[in-house]
Amino acid sequence: MIDVRPFDSLGHAQHGWLNARHHFSFAEYHDAQRVNWGKLRVWNDDEIAPQSGFPQHPHHDMEIITYVREGAITHRDNLGNQGRTEAGDVQVMSAGTGIAHSEYNLEDVTTKIFQIWVIPDQFGKAPSWGAKPFPKDERAGQFVVLASGNEDDGDALRIRADARLVAATLKAGQSAEYPMGRLRKGYLVAASGLIEVNGVRAGERDGVAIANEEVVRVTAVEDSEVILVEVA
Repeated sequence: MIDVRPFDSLGHAQHGWLNARHHFSFAEYHDAQRVNWGKLRVWNDDEIAPQSGFPQHPHHDMEIITYVREGAITHRDNLGNQGRTEAGDVQVMSAGTGIAHSEYNLEDVTTKIFQIWVIPDQFGKAPSWGAKPFPKDERAGQFVVLASGNEDDGDALRIRADARLVAATLKAGQSAEYPMGRLRKGYLVAASGLIEVNGVRAGERDGVAIANEEVVRVTAVEDSEVILVEVA
C-alpha cells in the first residue's frame, strides 16, 4: 500500500517566525485519519526565520529526531548539551524522564527542518542528546541509516525505539531500494525533487505512507533527496 499525502493537504500553522506543515495531528491541527503511522507520531516540516526559534520547553518519553534540510539549528538543553547541526545532518533527543531544550536558527537565512517524533520502546530512562554529520555523498544512490534503535546499525545515532531513519540522494533516473518487510510501516518524504515509490509518483515534501510492502523502491524522476522512517 502506497498512500501519497500531497503537501497542500497537510496541516498548516503560520506563526510569523515559524511556517509549519504537519503530516500528523499536532498542536491545533487535528485529523482523526492522521494521528500517527505505527510508532511514528509526528513529522513536522518547519521553516524557521533567521534569528528566531523555539524557546526552552520540556518533553518526556519521546524520541525526537531533527533532520536539517537547509541552514542550521542550534540546540541547548538543561543537561548542558549544546550544538549546531547543519544541512544534511541529524540530531536526536531521547526525552526520557524529562528534558527542557531550545532550538534556534541563529543563521542569517531561513532554516528548514523535518522534526520527527517516534514513540519509544523504553520509558523512564535518563534523557540524552546527540548529533552527527552525515555527508550526502556517502548516501549517493543508496539508503544510509542515520538514526536507529538497532545496535547493529553501527554509525547511526541511537534512539530508544524499534525504528530507523534512513536517507538517500538520487540523481534523475537513479533508483534505490530499502528492504522494509511487510510487517513494518514506512513514511517517506522527498526533501527535494520528484520521485516514484514502487511506481507511485510523489512530489517534493509530499508524505508517502507505506504498508504491506516487502521492498520500497524509490526512483528519482529528477534529482532528489529522500528521507524514510521505518517503524513497527
